Amino acid sequence: MATEQQLDFDRSQLGVEYPAGAFQVRKEDILRYCKAIAERAPVHTDEEAARAAGHPSLLAPPTFCAMFVRAMGRPDIRLTFGRTSFHAGEALEAHAPIYAGDTLSAATRLKEVYAKTGRSGTMAFIVWETSFTNQHGELVASVQESFVRRD
Repeated sequence: MATEQQLDFDRSQLGVEYPAGAFQVRKEDILRYCKAIAERAPVHTDEEAARAAGHPSLLAPPTFCAMFVRAMGRPDIRLTFGRTSFHAGEALEAHAPIYAGDTLSAATRLKEVYAKTGRSGTMAFIVWETSFTNQHGELVASVQESFVRRD
């Protein structure tokens, strides 16, 4: 049975921040995302309504950054545990509004790696945290993703 101390991975990567890319927030992408998640609030789907509500342009839904996270790669931490890997969960925290026309910069870091034993055996959890800042250097969102490795 693997414990946290027994997990073999590149520990030097813990807490290291890696650039994860820049992303243009386009009106078309916001509208497509809204359609995909069935978002109908006018501030997210109608630019005139967003401006009337005091926003400078179309407002992205709070979970908008989740689609960027799925497209980014991460460094290999060389975890030697398990043969099967899958996505275990995601938590997103919105910090500030994201608007059409913004340019977002993302940085990701390995937050933690730990073992947990349940009814189906021992699993290794790998947790990455990605932060998004806008062109003004303002933190707009944080996304934490967990992945599982098991035999």
